[in-house]
Amino acid sequence: ARYVGALVADVHNVLINGGIYGYPSTTTNKDGKLRLLYESNCMAMIMEQAGGAASTGQERILDIVPEKIHQRVPTFLGSVENVYELDQF
Repeated sequence: ARYVGALVADVHNVLINGGIYGYPSTTTNKDGKLRLLYESNCMAMIMEQAGGAASTGQERILDIVPEKIHQRVPTFLGSVENVYELDQF
């Protein structure tokens, strides 16, 4: 379990070594902190093209229709199995 604190580096680590990347919503940030259009969507596309999955914990990230340019979403990236298991909670 390695966490660098940089989205691209952490997603790269998940792609190479497996596991799951999570940036959930919190009590102070109900919509999460990662921006949909230029953080979550980009990594979701890469993860899905590599055979993985990307979710908000409730829905597929690439299915979200943006409402605002700086819209934020909780983000979970990893294998299909890991993300599916996370979505069950």
